[in-house]
Amino acid sequence: QVQLVESGGGLVQAGGSLRLSCTASERTFSSANMGWFRQAPGKEREFVAALRWSGGSIYYAYYADSVKGRFTISRDDAKSTMYLQMSSLKSEDTAVYYCAEVDYSDYRTGRNWGQGTQVTISS
Repeated sequence: QVQLVESGGGLVQAGGSLRLSCTASERTFSSANMGWFRQAPGKEREFVAALRWSGGSIYYAYYADSVKGRFTISRDDAKSTMYLQMSSLKSEDTAVYYCAEVDYSDYRTGRNWGQGTQVTISS
């Protein structure tokens, strides 16, 4: 199965920005439905954003209400890489961020997880 590797996490001050990357090991990444999730300490993993393939090179983006307007999900199929641009970061965004494959009919549920990348927001 496709191996997913996240990168780009780190320590950022509140209000700052960070871009996460998720690189897939196979070219079959193209047209795959993909998403970002996160897990804060003591909490369950939650949906953050997803890109759902709609044919050709068209993808529709979906966001959790908590990140809408601050985070942007995108992808570069030529590089087999998905991104999560995060801005106006808040302390509550602190979590381990994971990328995963998602189903077209259920983009809020992930499978085939990467190892995660830590994002820490200091206030």
